[in-house]
Amino acid sequence: MPIINIKISAVKSPAMIRQIADLVQHKTIAILGKKRELIAIAIDFVDPDCWIVGGESLSAQRKHSVYVDVKVTDETNTKDEKAAYIAEVFAGFGALLGTLHAESYIYVDDVRATAYGYGGRTQEYRYQHPAADIGS
Repeated sequence: MPIINIKISAVKSPAMIRQIADLVQHKTIAILGKKRELIAIAIDFVDPDCWIVGGESLSAQRKHSVYVDVKVTDETNTKDEKAAYIAEVFAGFGALLGTLHAESYIYVDDVRATAYGYGGRTQEYRYQHPAADIGS
């Protein structure tokens, strides 16, 4: 926790994957206060011809875009933390990709603790039974 899903209009390469993962992981730790060992990131590359904004493909607009969906347990981050995260991740992708379309989205999804978890246990269970996670 958290799981971070990313869709990006960029050319897939090992270097790009590493840069994306480093950017998002760093911001997630530094701003949202999440533990490195619990961050999972899934990256999907989308052809700019297949990403349409305002009725026109990104390739025709000569721009890039990104969609970042980070799921965190509800009530673990403040409005200010989420706002800072959104601003800094957007800026980071702009620096990485160049011309970033304004219609790029970073979504911090506050998920109820009883409806979200990993390893077969909800976050609510982990909260109620902190000793159960020792060593797992």
